Parts: sequence; structure tokens; C-alpha cells
Amino acid sequence: MDTFRIRTATSEDAEAIARVQIDTWRSTYRGIVPDEHLASLSLDQGRERWRTGLSTGSTMTVFVAENKSGRVVGFAACGPVRESEKEYAGELYAIYVIKESQGAGVGRMLCGEVAKDLKRRGLDTMLIWVLAQNPFSGFYEKLGGQRVRIRDITLGGRTLTEWGYGWKSLDALIHG
Repeated sequence: MDTFRIRTATSEDAEAIARVQIDTWRSTYRGIVPDEHLASLSLDQGRERWRTGLSTGSTMTVFVAENKSGRVVGFAACGPVRESEKEYAGELYAIYVIKESQGAGVGRMLCGEVAKDLKRRGLDTMLIWVLAQNPFSGFYEKLGGQRVRIRDITLGGRTLTEWGYGWKSLDALIHG
């Protein structure tokens, strides 16, 4: 079994994070998100977006998971909830793990770091939005998330449904 290390991302990780995000979207969302949208995902644009997001002054924290050879195989981004929300203070903005490293505990480790970071900031609850057709949505339920919201979004000209999973306590993610 591979071993992984979780650390806080720096701006030097922007390209690796963008690559993980694009590769994961293309492998997970094929047949769900329009192919044209998946094909249009740009490493250059993703790298610049993550470089900006990782800049000083951002309220977002990003963690990366590295395998034993130092390759970034996953990441998670979190911070204060982005939309008007009464019940949840923190948000898991994104979490992606490349296909070869899925099922090895990387996602659980990343969620644990996210929960610790949010609690350090006084954000004791968390929400994440997940495409309803995401084949891995059960992952959030296994971690104690409850389906608490639903909304429609448009990606590549197609209307898709998202589910919001919420945690009223982050303790199980930290200690579990």
C-alpha cells in the first residue's frame, strides 16, 4: 500500500493541483458533464486560477496529498461558506484524488485536515456541493455527511443537479 503525506499547498503546487482537478473531472464526469466542457478544461487557465487562489490574503486553505515519490495525487480546498447560509459556517470547496490513488484513504486524510483547519478558524460546521450523478457521492455519507441541500447548476450548457452534504460537527472527521 502506498503511503501519503498531507501538507498545506503553496503557489508552486498550482500546476499539480490543476492537473489533478482536470484529470479527475475527465475520469469521473465523462458521460455526466458534456464532453465539450471536459475537453475545454485548460491546464494553463487552471494553473493561473489556482496560483491566484493560493496567493496571500485568500481566505481559502488548500491541502495537497503526495505519494511516497512526492507526486501530488489529490487536494482539498476549504474556507468560509461562499453563499448565504445559516446552518453551515465552513465549506469544503473542492476535493479531488486521481483515479490510481482512490480508495487508499487519501480523501479521508484530506477531509481530516480540512476539518482541523475549519475548526481552528472557529468554523465548526461544513457544507460541500457534489454533482448528484457523481459516482463517489457515497464517500461523503461514509464520512458522516447528511444530504441537506439541492440545487441546479449549468455546466457546458447542460443543467445538472448538485446535492449539498452537511456536517453539524467536524469532530468525527478529525478523530475518525
